[in-house]
Amino acid sequence: MTVRLEVRLDKKRRAQLEEIAGMQGASISEVVRVLIDDAYEAMIQEDRRRAVQELTNLRGEAMPDPEELSRQLASAHEPGGI
Repeated sequence: MTVRLEVRLDKKRRAQLEEIAGMQGASISEVVRVLIDDAYEAMIQEDRRRAVQELTNLRGEAMPDPEELSRQLASAHEPGGI
């Protein structure tokens, strides 16, 4: 199920959005959905990075490499994870 959302944009942002959609061969709605998904993922990644940094500071351990850290965080957020 989808929900309609109305967003008011000035002319400049509307033109930018149309340009992005045109370059990607996608609808404006799809571009907005992807931008939301990307922003959300970036926010989650930053929250995870900050949490690990805080834990690392508490334990006095070195930060694991980014790939290992990503695997650890992903498994911790899975149902039944650490």
